[in-house]
Amino acid sequence: MRYRRFGRTGWDVSEIGYGMWGMGGWSGSDDEESLRSLQRAVDLGCTFFDTAWGYGEGHSEGLLGRLVRANPDKRLYTASKVPPKNFKWPSLPEYTLDETFPPEHVEEYVHKSLGNSGLERFDLMQFHVWQDAWVGDDRWAKKMEELKGQGLVGAVGISINRWEPANGLRAVRSGLVDAVQVIYNIFDQNPEDELFPACREMDVAVIARVPFDEGTLTGTLTAESTWPEGDWRNTYFVPENLVPSVERADALKPLAERAGMTLPELALRFILSNPTVSTIIPGMRKTRHVEANIAASDAGPLSAELLELLRPHRWVRFPKSWSQ
Repeated sequence: MRYRRFGRTGWDVSEIGYGMWGMGGWSGSDDEESLRSLQRAVDLGCTFFDTAWGYGEGHSEGLLGRLVRANPDKRLYTASKVPPKNFKWPSLPEYTLDETFPPEHVEEYVHKSLGNSGLERFDLMQFHVWQDAWVGDDRWAKKMEELKGQGLVGAVGISINRWEPANGLRAVRSGLVDAVQVIYNIFDQNPEDELFPACREMDVAVIARVPFDEGTLTGTLTAESTWPEGDWRNTYFVPENLVPSVERADALKPLAERAGMTLPELALRFILSNPTVSTIIPGMRKTRHVEANIAASDAGPLSAELLELLRPHRWVRFPKSWSQ
C-alpha cells in the first residue's frame, strides 16, 4: 500500500481507502462479512475509512467504531457525513441552508454519529450534499469551527453532488473546507477541468468516490441486470442509464485485456495516476474485493500511453431525476 498527503491536514493516508456505503443496508450485506473485510483492509495497510449517518441511519458508523476499537495500535482515519435536514439526495439549487444544514442540525448529527460509532471524534466530518451558494451563509462554517474547537471533528469536507464537480469551486476557494469528495473515474473525468486545479491551489484534499461507476466499471453488469426489491440500484440503473453504461464498459474490456489487467484494476489505476487525488474509496464488502483493490496500489499508476487511450472514454453526464 502506498500513502498520500491528505491536503493541508498533513495526514498520510492510504491511497486506497474504504467506502462503507454498501455496509449500511445494501442487499446482500452481512455485518460479520463486512467486519472481516474491514479488518483485512487494515491488515493490508488501509488507513482511511469513509462512512455516513445516511448509510443505514448510523449502522455503518457503528461498524467503523468496532473496527477502530479492535485496532487500538493502528492510526485509522475516520470520516463521516452529516445528512441534510430535509433528507433529500442530491440537493437542488433552490434548497436553502435552513432546509439542509442549519447549525443546530449539524451539531445534532455530529453527536448522533459519534454516538453511533462510539468514537470520541471523527477526523473528517463532511456535508453529505452540497450547493456552492451556501458559501455565502457561513453559519455552517462557524458551527464546524466550534465543533473542531471542542475536539469532536478534526477537519471539514463536502461531498459534491453527482456530475456537478464545478458545484464545489466556491467552497474550495473560500478556504473553509479541508477536503472534497467527488465522483472521479474513467467515465467521469470532468473534475480535472476546474475542481482539481482549485484543490491544488488551495491544498484541499480530494477523495475520489464511485471509482467503479456504481458497478459499471467492474465489468459484471449486463443490460438485463436487476437487483432485489428495495435496492437503490433499481432506481439508478434505469434503462436510460443501464444500457449505455454497459455498452461503454464493454468497449473498455478489450483495452484492459490488452494491458493484462482486469477492468476494476484499470479503473483504480486510472485514478491513482492523478497525483491530485488523496485517496480512493471503493465500496468493498468481501475480502477478495479488498485484496484485489489494494493490489492496485502496489501496481502503481498507468503508463502515459494507456492513459491517452482512456481519454476518449470520458462521458460527460448531467444530473437526471434518477441520478441521485
